[in-house]
Amino acid sequence: MRLGIPREIAAGERRVAATPDTAKKLQKLGFEVWIEAGAGVAASFPDSAYEAVGCQIVSDTAHLWESADIVLKVRAPQWNPDLDRDETDLLRQAGTLISFIWPAQNPALLEKLTQRKATALAMDSVPRITRAQKLDALSSMSNLAGYRAVIEAAHQFGRGFTGQITAAGKIPPCKVLVIGAGVAGLAAIGAARGLGAAVRAFDTRPVVKEQVQSMGAEFLELDFSEEGEGSGGYAKVMSPAFIAAEMALFAEQAKEVDIIITTALVPGKKAPHLVTQEMVEAMKPGSVIVDLAAEQGGNCELTRPDEISDHHGVKIIGLTDLASRMANQDSQLYGTNLVHLLSDLG
Repeated sequence: MRLGIPREIAAGERRVAATPDTAKKLQKLGFEVWIEAGAGVAASFPDSAYEAVGCQIVSDTAHLWESADIVLKVRAPQWNPDLDRDETDLLRQAGTLISFIWPAQNPALLEKLTQRKATALAMDSVPRITRAQKLDALSSMSNLAGYRAVIEAAHQFGRGFTGQITAAGKIPPCKVLVIGAGVAGLAAIGAARGLGAAVRAFDTRPVVKEQVQSMGAEFLELDFSEEGEGSGGYAKVMSPAFIAAEMALFAEQAKEVDIIITTALVPGKKAPHLVTQEMVEAMKPGSVIVDLAAEQGGNCELTRPDEISDHHGVKIIGLTDLASRMANQDSQLYGTNLVHLLSDLG
Protein backbone atom coordinates (compact mmCIF):
# COMPACT_ATOMS: atom_id res chain seq x y z
CA MET A 1 0.00 0.00 0.00
CA ARG A 2 1.29 3.42 -0.98
CA LEU A 3 1.41 6.47 1.30
CA GLY A 4 1.59 9.93 -0.24
CA ILE A 5 2.98 12.89 1.71
CA PRO A 6 2.37 16.15 -0.19
CA ARG A 7 4.01 19.48 0.48
CA GLU A 8 1.86 21.66 2.75
CA ILE A 9 0.53 24.70 0.87
CA ALA A 10 -1.07 26.72 3.69
CA ALA A 11 0.57 30.12 4.08
CA GLY A 12 3.42 29.94 6.59
CA GLU A 13 3.06 26.19 7.14
CA ARG A 14 6.49 24.59 7.57
CA ARG A 15 5.56 21.16 8.94
CA VAL A 16 5.45 17.90 7.04
CA ALA A 17 3.44 14.76 7.81
CA ALA A 18 6.44 12.41 7.73
CA THR A 19 10.10 12.88 8.62
CA PRO A 20 12.90 10.60 7.38
CA ASP A 21 12.76 8.84 10.75
CA THR A 22 9.00 8.24 10.71
CA ALA A 23 9.06 7.37 7.00
CA LYS A 24 11.52 4.58 7.79
CA LYS A 25 9.13 3.26 10.45
CA LEU A 26 6.24 3.40 8.00
CA GLN A 27 8.23 1.31 5.54
CA LYS A 28 8.85 -1.27 8.24
CA LEU A 29 5.07 -1.52 8.58
CA GLY A 30 4.95 -2.52 4.92
CA PHE A 31 4.07 0.81 3.30
CA GLU A 32 5.63 2.32 0.21
CA VAL A 33 6.29 5.99 0.97
CA TRP A 34 6.11 8.73 -1.66
CA ILE A 35 7.19 12.26 -0.70
CA GLU A 36 6.48 15.34 -2.78
CA ALA A 37 9.70 17.09 -3.73
CA GLY A 38 10.54 19.80 -1.20
CA ALA A 39 7.84 18.70 1.27
CA GLY A 40 10.24 18.60 4.21
CA VAL A 41 12.64 21.40 3.30
CA ALA A 42 10.97 24.06 5.46
CA ALA A 43 11.26 21.70 8.45
CA SER A 44 14.97 21.08 7.70
CA PHE A 45 14.41 17.68 6.08
CA PRO A 46 15.92 17.79 2.56
CA ASP A 47 14.81 15.40 -0.18
CA SER A 48 18.14 13.61 0.07
CA ALA A 49 17.34 12.60 3.68
CA TYR A 50 14.16 10.91 2.51
CA GLU A 51 15.90 9.22 -0.41
CA ALA A 52 18.52 7.89 2.01
CA VAL A 53 15.84 5.90 3.87
CA GLY A 54 14.23 4.54 0.71
CA CYS A 55 11.42 7.01 0.01
CA GLN A 56 10.46 7.93 -3.54
CA ILE A 57 10.58 11.66 -4.32
CA VAL A 58 7.75 12.78 -6.62
CA SER A 59 7.80 16.15 -8.37
CA ASP A 60 4.29 15.95 -9.85
CA THR A 61 1.85 16.99 -7.11
CA ALA A 62 -1.27 15.70 -8.86
CA HIS A 63 0.40 12.37 -9.64
CA LEU A 64 1.32 11.89 -5.98
CA TRP A 65 -2.25 12.53 -4.80
CA GLU A 66 -3.80 10.30 -7.46
CA SER A 67 -1.36 7.45 -6.91
CA ALA A 68 -1.53 7.29 -3.12
CA ASP A 69 -3.82 4.83 -1.35
CA ILE A 70 -3.53 6.97 1.77
CA VAL A 71 -2.58 10.66 1.84
CA LEU A 72 -0.97 11.95 5.03
CA LYS A 73 -1.17 15.70 5.65
CA VAL A 74 -0.87 18.22 8.45
CA ARG A 75 -3.38 20.89 7.44
CA ALA A 76 -6.86 20.22 6.08
CA PRO A 77 -7.13 20.18 2.26
CA GLN A 78 -7.50 23.58 0.65
CA TRP A 79 -7.32 25.35 -2.69
CA ASN A 80 -3.99 24.86 -4.47
CA PRO A 81 -3.31 28.06 -6.45
CA ASP A 82 -0.44 26.52 -8.39
CA LEU A 83 -2.70 23.81 -9.82
CA ASP A 84 -5.88 25.92 -9.78
CA ARG A 85 -7.62 22.98 -8.07
CA ASP A 86 -8.77 22.10 -4.59
CA GLU A 87 -6.72 19.43 -2.88
CA THR A 88 -9.87 17.37 -2.27
CA ASP A 89 -10.22 17.09 -6.06
CA LEU A 90 -6.67 15.70 -6.22
CA LEU A 91 -7.53 12.87 -3.82
CA ARG A 92 -8.31 9.67 -5.71
CA GLN A 93 -11.92 8.55 -5.76
CA ALA A 94 -12.66 6.51 -2.60
CA GLY A 95 -9.18 7.32 -1.34
CA THR A 96 -8.14 7.82 2.28
CA LEU A 97 -7.01 11.08 3.87
CA ILE A 98 -5.47 11.45 7.33
CA SER A 99 -4.90 15.02 8.56
CA PHE A 100 -6.20 17.76 10.80
CA ILE A 101 -9.71 18.43 9.48
CA TRP A 102 -11.75 20.20 12.20
CA PRO A 103 -14.95 18.56 10.89
CA ALA A 104 -17.43 20.55 13.01
CA GLN A 105 -16.01 23.83 11.71
CA ASN A 106 -15.64 22.69 8.09
CA PRO A 107 -18.95 21.34 6.76
CA ALA A 108 -18.06 22.40 3.19
CA LEU A 109 -14.87 20.33 3.35
CA LEU A 110 -16.80 17.30 4.62
CA GLU A 111 -19.23 17.66 1.71
CA LYS A 112 -16.34 17.70 -0.78
CA LEU A 113 -14.80 14.60 0.82
CA THR A 114 -18.18 12.89 0.74
CA GLN A 115 -18.49 13.60 -2.96
CA ARG A 116 -15.11 11.94 -3.47
CA LYS A 117 -16.38 8.94 -1.43
CA ALA A 118 -13.27 9.44 0.67
CA THR A 119 -12.41 7.93 4.02
CA ALA A 120 -11.17 10.77 6.21
CA LEU A 121 -9.56 10.45 9.64
CA ALA A 122 -9.43 13.72 11.59
CA MET A 123 -6.35 13.79 13.80
CA ASP A 124 -7.87 16.69 15.75
CA SER A 125 -10.71 14.42 16.91
CA VAL A 126 -8.65 11.76 18.70
CA PRO A 127 -10.21 11.30 22.16
CA ARG A 128 -8.02 12.02 25.16
CA ILE A 129 -8.21 8.56 26.66
CA THR A 130 -5.37 6.35 27.88
CA ARG A 131 -5.26 3.93 24.96
CA ALA A 132 -5.27 6.78 22.42
CA GLN A 133 -2.50 8.86 24.01
CA LYS A 134 0.11 7.80 21.47
CA LEU A 135 -2.20 8.96 18.65
CA ASP A 136 -3.05 12.31 20.22
CA ALA A 137 -1.65 14.70 17.65
CA LEU A 138 -3.56 17.63 19.10
CA SER A 139 -1.65 17.26 22.36
CA SER A 140 1.63 16.89 20.48
CA MET A 141 1.05 20.16 18.63
CA SER A 142 -0.41 21.96 21.67
CA ASN A 143 2.61 21.14 23.81
CA LEU A 144 5.04 22.97 21.55
CA ALA A 145 2.53 25.73 20.72
CA GLY A 146 2.19 26.50 24.44
CA TYR A 147 5.93 26.77 24.79
CA ARG A 148 6.21 28.93 21.69
CA ALA A 149 3.43 31.23 22.94
CA VAL A 150 5.67 32.29 25.83
CA ILE A 151 8.61 32.88 23.49
CA GLU A 152 6.46 35.09 21.25
CA ALA A 153 5.10 36.95 24.27
CA ALA A 154 8.60 37.56 25.59
CA HIS A 155 9.67 38.93 22.21
CA GLN A 156 6.79 41.43 22.15
CA PHE A 157 6.87 42.30 25.85
CA GLY A 158 10.10 44.24 25.83
CA ARG A 159 10.98 43.48 29.46
CA GLY A 160 12.57 40.63 31.35
CA PHE A 161 10.39 37.96 32.94
CA THR A 162 12.36 37.34 36.10
CA GLY A 163 12.48 39.67 39.08
CA GLN A 164 15.80 41.11 40.16
CA ILE A 165 17.30 43.00 43.08
CA THR A 166 20.09 45.33 41.98
CA ALA A 167 22.05 48.22 43.43
CA ALA A 168 19.77 50.49 41.40
CA GLY A 169 16.62 49.03 42.89
CA LYS A 170 14.18 46.15 42.72
CA ILE A 171 12.63 44.86 39.48
CA PRO A 172 9.40 42.88 40.02
CA PRO A 173 8.84 39.67 38.04
CA CYS A 174 6.51 39.64 35.05
CA LYS A 175 2.97 38.51 35.96
CA VAL A 176 1.48 35.95 33.57
CA LEU A 177 -2.10 34.66 33.48
CA VAL A 178 -2.74 31.42 31.59
CA ILE A 179 -6.39 30.73 30.80
CA GLY A 180 -6.89 27.02 30.21
CA ALA A 181 -4.59 24.47 31.84
CA GLY A 182 -4.72 21.77 29.22
CA VAL A 183 -1.65 20.57 27.35
CA ALA A 184 -0.88 23.97 25.80
CA GLY A 185 -1.61 25.82 29.01
CA LEU A 186 0.62 23.60 31.13
CA ALA A 187 3.42 23.96 28.58
CA ALA A 188 3.02 27.74 28.72
CA ILE A 189 3.10 27.67 32.53
CA GLY A 190 6.32 25.64 32.47
CA ALA A 191 8.00 27.94 29.96
CA ALA A 192 6.94 31.14 31.75
CA ARG A 193 8.04 29.79 35.13
CA GLY A 194 11.33 28.75 33.59
CA LEU A 195 11.90 32.34 32.53
CA GLY A 196 11.21 33.54 36.07
CA ALA A 197 7.67 34.90 35.73
CA ALA A 198 5.05 34.83 38.49
CA VAL A 199 2.35 32.68 36.94
CA ARG A 200 -1.30 32.21 37.78
CA ALA A 201 -3.72 29.98 35.86
CA PHE A 202 -7.42 29.31 35.56
CA ASP A 203 -9.30 26.30 34.24
CA THR A 204 -12.93 25.23 34.45
CA ARG A 205 -11.76 21.75 35.49
CA PRO A 206 -10.74 21.64 39.18
CA VAL A 207 -8.98 18.33 38.50
CA VAL A 208 -6.01 20.23 37.00
CA LYS A 209 -5.40 22.26 40.16
CA GLU A 210 -2.66 19.96 41.47
CA GLN A 211 -0.91 19.94 38.08
CA VAL A 212 -0.85 23.73 37.99
CA GLN A 213 0.41 24.03 41.56
CA SER A 214 3.05 21.33 41.04
CA MET A 215 4.59 23.57 38.37
CA GLY A 216 4.88 26.47 40.80
CA ALA A 217 1.89 28.47 39.55
CA GLU A 218 -1.09 29.81 41.47
CA PHE A 219 -4.43 28.21 40.60
CA LEU A 220 -7.30 30.69 40.50
CA GLU A 221 -10.64 29.32 41.67
CA LEU A 222 -14.28 30.34 41.66
CA ASP A 223 -16.69 29.62 44.50
CA PHE A 224 -18.78 27.40 42.22
CA SER A 225 -19.82 23.75 42.35
CA GLU A 226 -19.98 23.33 38.57
CA GLU A 227 -17.17 21.36 36.88
CA GLY A 228 -16.02 21.90 33.33
CA GLU A 229 -14.69 18.53 32.23
CA GLY A 230 -16.57 17.10 29.27
CA SER A 231 -16.20 13.94 27.22
CA GLY A 232 -12.76 12.81 26.12
CA GLY A 233 -11.01 14.92 28.75
CA TYR A 234 -11.82 18.19 26.97
CA ALA A 235 -13.57 21.23 28.42
CA LYS A 236 -17.32 21.63 27.99
CA VAL A 237 -19.60 24.63 27.59
CA MET A 238 -20.36 26.12 31.01
CA SER A 239 -23.57 27.59 32.41
CA PRO A 240 -24.31 31.33 31.99
CA ALA A 241 -23.85 31.88 35.73
CA PHE A 242 -20.42 30.25 35.72
CA ILE A 243 -19.37 32.20 32.63
CA ALA A 244 -20.41 35.46 34.27
CA ALA A 245 -18.33 34.61 37.36
CA GLU A 246 -15.22 33.71 35.37
CA MET A 247 -15.52 36.82 33.22
CA ALA A 248 -15.59 38.94 36.39
CA LEU A 249 -12.44 37.13 37.53
CA PHE A 250 -10.68 37.77 34.20
CA ALA A 251 -11.66 41.45 34.34
CA GLU A 252 -9.94 41.81 37.73
CA GLN A 253 -6.89 39.86 36.61
CA ALA A 254 -6.50 41.95 33.45
CA LYS A 255 -5.78 45.00 35.61
CA GLU A 256 -2.94 43.21 37.41
CA VAL A 257 -1.09 40.98 34.95
CA ASP A 258 1.41 41.83 32.23
CA ILE A 259 0.75 38.90 29.91
CA ILE A 260 -2.35 36.82 29.24
CA ILE A 261 -2.09 33.53 27.34
CA THR A 262 -5.42 32.00 26.33
CA THR A 263 -5.80 28.37 25.27
CA ALA A 264 -9.54 27.69 25.72
CA LEU A 265 -11.20 25.46 23.12
CA VAL A 266 -14.43 23.45 23.20
CA PRO A 267 -14.51 20.55 20.69
CA GLY A 268 -16.84 21.14 17.76
CA LYS A 269 -17.55 24.76 18.64
CA LYS A 270 -16.15 28.21 18.01
CA ALA A 271 -13.63 29.27 20.64
CA PRO A 272 -15.30 31.12 23.55
CA HIS A 273 -14.63 34.85 23.93
CA LEU A 274 -13.06 35.25 27.36
CA VAL A 275 -11.12 38.50 27.02
CA THR A 276 -13.31 41.46 26.08
CA GLN A 277 -12.35 44.81 24.64
CA GLU A 278 -12.94 46.39 28.06
CA MET A 279 -10.48 43.93 29.64
CA VAL A 280 -7.85 44.73 27.03
CA GLU A 281 -8.28 48.44 27.64
CA ALA A 282 -7.90 47.85 31.39
CA MET A 283 -4.46 46.27 30.90
CA LYS A 284 -1.29 48.28 31.35
CA PRO A 285 0.33 49.73 28.21
CA GLY A 286 3.05 47.35 27.04
CA SER A 287 1.08 44.28 28.10
CA VAL A 288 0.72 41.30 25.77
CA ILE A 289 -2.06 38.83 24.95
CA VAL A 290 -1.28 35.58 23.13
CA ASP A 291 -4.43 33.95 21.75
CA LEU A 292 -3.77 30.29 21.03
CA ALA A 293 -7.39 29.88 19.93
CA ALA A 294 -7.05 32.46 17.13
CA GLU A 295 -7.58 29.90 14.37
CA GLN A 296 -10.90 28.81 15.89
CA GLY A 297 -12.30 32.31 16.37
CA GLY A 298 -10.12 33.51 19.22
CA ASN A 299 -10.56 33.84 22.99
CA CYS A 300 -10.02 37.59 22.76
CA GLU A 301 -12.64 39.74 21.06
CA LEU A 302 -9.95 41.83 19.36
CA THR A 303 -7.79 38.99 18.03
CA ARG A 304 -7.00 39.15 14.33
CA PRO A 305 -6.00 35.68 13.07
CA ASP A 306 -2.46 35.53 11.66
CA GLU A 307 -1.68 39.06 12.87
CA ILE A 308 0.00 40.86 15.75
CA SER A 309 -2.16 43.90 16.46
CA ASP A 310 -1.97 46.77 18.92
CA HIS A 311 -4.94 48.11 20.87
CA HIS A 312 -4.37 50.97 23.30
CA GLY A 313 -0.75 49.92 23.73
CA VAL A 314 -1.54 46.23 24.30
CA LYS A 315 -0.07 43.77 21.80
CA ILE A 316 -2.49 41.01 20.75
CA ILE A 317 -0.78 38.02 19.13
CA GLY A 318 -3.16 36.06 16.91
CA LEU A 319 -0.60 33.92 15.11
CA THR A 320 -2.01 30.57 14.00
CA ASP A 321 1.32 28.99 13.08
CA LEU A 322 2.98 28.75 16.49
CA ALA A 323 3.40 24.99 16.20
CA SER A 324 4.72 25.40 12.67
CA ARG A 325 7.39 27.78 13.98
CA MET A 326 8.95 24.72 15.60
CA ALA A 327 8.48 22.66 12.45
CA ASN A 328 11.31 20.16 12.89
CA GLN A 329 10.21 18.92 16.30
CA ASP A 330 6.51 19.24 15.54
CA SER A 331 6.84 17.21 12.35
CA GLN A 332 8.66 14.46 14.24
CA LEU A 333 5.94 14.32 16.92
CA TYR A 334 3.08 14.42 14.42
CA GLY A 335 4.76 11.85 12.20
CA THR A 336 5.14 9.55 15.18
CA ASN A 337 1.43 9.94 15.99
CA LEU A 338 0.65 8.85 12.42
CA VAL A 339 2.98 5.85 12.69
CA HIS A 340 1.14 4.70 15.82
CA LEU A 341 -2.23 5.20 14.12
CA LEU A 342 -1.34 3.20 11.04
CA SER A 343 0.30 0.52 13.17
CA ASP A 344 -2.84 0.14 15.29
CA LEU A 345 -5.05 0.03 12.20
CA GLY A 346 -3.01 -2.96 11.04
